[in-house]
Formats: sequence, C-alpha cells, structure tokens
Amino acid sequence: MAVKFLSFLHKTLNQNPKSKSLYVSYFLNHTLSQDQYDPPFSLTKKPKPKNTTEPKETPDPNNDPKLPVKSDLAFDFRYSYSESNPAIEPIGYREPKRFSPFGPGRLDRKWTGTAAPTQLETDMDKLMEERNRVLGDPLTEEEVAELVERYRHSDCSRQINLGKGGVTHNMLDDIHNHWKRAEAVRIKCLGVPTLDMDNVCFHLEDKSGGKVVYRNINILLLYRGRNYDPENRPVIPLMLWKPYAPIYPKLVKNVADGLTFEQTKERRNRGLNSLPLMKLTRNGVYVNVVDRVRDAFETEEVVRLDCKHVGMSDCKKIGVKLKDLVPCVPILFKDEQIILWRGKRNQELESSTA
Repeated sequence: MAVKFLSFLHKTLNQNPKSKSLYVSYFLNHTLSQDQYDPPFSLTKKPKPKNTTEPKETPDPNNDPKLPVKSDLAFDFRYSYSESNPAIEPIGYREPKRFSPFGPGRLDRKWTGTAAPTQLETDMDKLMEERNRVLGDPLTEEEVAELVERYRHSDCSRQINLGKGGVTHNMLDDIHNHWKRAEAVRIKCLGVPTLDMDNVCFHLEDKSGGKVVYRNINILLLYRGRNYDPENRPVIPLMLWKPYAPIYPKLVKNVADGLTFEQTKERRNRGLNSLPLMKLTRNGVYVNVVDRVRDAFETEEVVRLDCKHVGMSDCKKIGVKLKDLVPCVPILFKDEQIILWRGKRNQELESSTA
C-alpha cells in the first residue's frame, strides 16, 4: 500500500511541480503515523530556565534603626494648627488614642487623640535667638519688591494651596521642600481659614520659622531667611493619614444664654425670614465677612448668612470662628443657612448709652 502511494506521489509531482509543497505537507501530516501513541513529529517548547535568584526580603519598618523619629521642634504636633483650639477639650473620640496618624512606633511622642505633645523643655529666649539668626537682617523694600514680582503670578511653580484644613502639619514639610531651591514660597489661602488671616500668618511664621513679607487679601509670601540652610532643616515626621476629628460640645444650644425658649424661637424664625447679609461660596475668600457682620449688628439684632453649596461641615466651622471673632452667638444651622444673634451684651450696652 505504501509502495503504491509513493509511486503515485512521484508521478503527480513530476506532472505538476507547483503542487509539490501541498503534497509534501499532506504527506507529513497524514502518512507518517496514524497511531495515537506515536503522534507526528512536533517541535517541543524550550523549558524555561528556573529562577535561581532568591527573592529580596522587604525591610521591616519596625526594625528600622532610624525609628522612632525624634524631632526638636518645640511645639505639639497637630493635624491642623490654625483650625484647632487647644483650650477646648473634646468630650469624646471617634477612634482609639493608640491609633497615631504618624504610624505605629514611628514617632517618639505619644498621641493623645488630638496632638502629639513635645517632651522637651523649651527655652524661648534661645529659640527666638536662633530664629532671628536664620532670618538675618530685615529685607529692604527693593528686595521685597523683587520677591513679590518673582512669585506673585498665579502660575508660580513655588505655590502651596491652603484649604479648609488650614495650616496642617504636613504643609510644614512642603514649605521646607520649596525652600531648598527658592527663597520664598507663595501661599494661596481659600475657604474657612480666610476668615482670620492674622491667625494663618501667625501659625505659618511660628511653626515654619519663616517671615511673611507680603500679604494681599488671601495671597501670602513666606520668606525663609537670609541664613537658612537646607541641609540643617528641622526634622518633620509626616502624618500618614488624616486623624478623625474628635467630638466637641454642642455649638448651638436649644435655648440661647440670656433668652427664653420662646425668645430663641422667635429670633430663629426672624433670621430665616430675613434677607441674607451675604452669600458665601464653596472654597471662597471670606476676608471681609467678619467686618460686614460687625457692621450689620449695629442696626440688626439677627443676621443670616446664605451658605448654599458650602456644605454643613464648613457652615459649622464658619459659625465657630464668627462666634469668637465678631463676637456673636450662633443660634441656628439649617439648610446651609447660618443665623447669628448679636448677643445680650450688645443690647445692654445700647441701653446704657441711651
């Protein structure tokens, strides 16, 4: 049988040489073997070389000899310095105090739930002497004008945006990173912190050691100093996550101090039905809000601020700041509306002057 097929194949190839490749492939695929235990020849894949290199061991951060990090900064570490008041004690916590935002075993300070207090005794005279040495002689008007012209533009690459968190702890590290290659850093402030720009400037200078040499509405220029040395910058351990805000006492009471329940209810309804003094936008600039509320209280007893689209969280933060800055008494937060009462003290002053 095989001899007959070979002779037939020889004749066919001689008569039609174009079909030579076709018959050869057919022959190789069908005539070599039909046994399932003796399959046709096929190329075998090359075996992959075994990986003889041992996997690298990942370092254990708990066994790092550089931990815990020690910092000589003479203030308590907080998430936000400008938006927190150490004098007000929280009444509860949303997470255990052992969950430090700096990470387990990464800082030589104990986390109390709101701050990591310093364990060093601070010599204020020595601290101020060192800061004055780094700042050096005050800048001249020509030097300030040169810095302002260099960093005042909105497309400046040396800019840090300060939002509703205010002067945060990790922002200090960002400032020093900019100071490695630039004499000053431009800070653009938006949101709730702009209600009190003096407070923002104070904490920026106090926590970073720099000097605010320019201030225009919500734009600040923070100068590092003539004798600043990037190699000897302070050690600033970073917060790995934002800690949960603790629980503070209730801001708005059911009955305002100095009023009865009916009087409080009447002032709330009057405020809701009155025209808004201002309309605040989300992440806006609120530098003139305090002055306008003070001026309104000269003729009005109750003032309404329209905070639509601002968010209830920011509304309460605005109310807390206005309570201390104006001062006044927040009596209602409803539907992103803030109702402020000027307080009984102002009424007594008016009656006494009359």
